[in-house]
Amino acid sequence: MTSLAGNAAAKAAFRAAMSGAQLHHAWLFAGPEGVGKASFARQAAMRMLAEAADGGELAGDFAVPADHSTRRMIEAGAHPDYRELARLPKDADKPGENLARSIPIAQVRGLNPMFATKPSMSSRRVVVIDSIDDVERPGAANALLKNLEEPPQGTIFLLISHSPGRLLPTIRSRCRLLRFDPLSDSDVATALRAELPEANATEIDALVRAGAGSPGKALGFAGLDLATLDSEMSAIVARGDPDNSIRARLAKTLGPKAAQPRYEAFLARVPAFIAVEARAKQGRALADALNAYEQAAQLGPLALAQSLDAQATVFEMGGILARLATR
Repeated sequence: MTSLAGNAAAKAAFRAAMSGAQLHHAWLFAGPEGVGKASFARQAAMRMLAEAADGGELAGDFAVPADHSTRRMIEAGAHPDYRELARLPKDADKPGENLARSIPIAQVRGLNPMFATKPSMSSRRVVVIDSIDDVERPGAANALLKNLEEPPQGTIFLLISHSPGRLLPTIRSRCRLLRFDPLSDSDVATALRAELPEANATEIDALVRAGAGSPGKALGFAGLDLATLDSEMSAIVARGDPDNSIRARLAKTLGPKAAQPRYEAFLARVPAFIAVEARAKQGRALADALNAYEQAAQLGPLALAQSLDAQATVFEMGGILARLATR
């Protein structure tokens, strides 16, 4: 994600802190996954290092000119005062695929040689951890805690967390919290249009609904014709699919192995779709919708984990949706 749409208050608070006399050494950027916390952290890190190198504030809030030496070095992965910790791919030849389950202690300790010296380009260095939730416990977490308790000279830590309540209390207590909220539909649409300039309005609208305030989540559905899936689900809920024709069509479309990405998107989308429908219901209808949500939320992960027959699973999911039809 390159867009910095939404969460203006959080970003303004950090900009004010950057302009203050002394910036706190550790920040916890907390909020739902996919709302732009990590993108903002990287942009803020670049801005802090650029301003430190220039000896003064740049114009604007967080943008750094494309020809700035700090930006060029960071984008080339060559800035000596910037580090980012994240889960690494198990296969070095396939970056971004099949990532390790956690950030191990070896990665955290890999920061120590940098910490043993002063920053190279200015008085400041920045470490982004995306995400702190993935840091292996207890070893890696405790190794990081030592640096948070006794921060190396000039170092600012930006920790990304989707579940701050699950972190070690000792880590949370060393950080200043900056909370990020789900984005408005208009902000999600703005972010999606920036990332998917060729997407039409119908696709953007469907992705906005699926994202539920998270551009990152919405992008996970990009290119999967989510609008058609939503249309089919709406038709089932509206009419109940008494002749099973819609369910049969979905099963045939999503069942083949080549359709696996759309199949997984459908499994993920159904519970969220039911949740939206439930908001407009009361009494027994609401109870039925909540029961349908629970069944759909359990079936999707089970089907993937146990490699259940895709066509049968889609048909069953359609049956769960059909129970929401008004009778």
